[in-house]
Amino acid sequence: MGKQLVIQIKVQVKGGQATPAPPVGTALGPHGVNIAQFVQQFNERTRDMMGTVIPVVISVYNDRTFEFILKSPPAAVLLKKAAGIAMGSGSPLKTKVGTVTQAQLEEIATLKFADMNAGSIAKAARVIAGTARSMGLEVVE
Repeated sequence: MGKQLVIQIKVQVKGGQATPAPPVGTALGPHGVNIAQFVQQFNERTRDMMGTVIPVVISVYNDRTFEFILKSPPAAVLLKKAAGIAMGSGSPLKTKVGTVTQAQLEEIATLKFADMNAGSIAKAARVIAGTARSMGLEVVE
């Protein structure tokens, strides 16, 4: 009969820095997946994105094999990097913590476009701009 999908697990791991510790170990352990094999493959594929948080969707099959799909980093992570800040504002309406340009928004939108449900890059940039505002970032031309 072929292999059947048992479960899909979604975790966020820093690129090139996966370890068997949580969240990877606790997510994969109960399903009998070879955690060391996943860690090695993930670190190999994300070596060029070292330190950036990367969402990954792991499909586990009934014969304990797995495959995984890497997604683009969360918009908030990319915005913090673009603005050069450590964290967003606790009160975004009152306290602004940095600025991002329209060009930076379009660059982030281009990177995330495949994982978004926007019709165009311009619309995706508007979604990213909303995320920026909710983090306390000011959008400038």
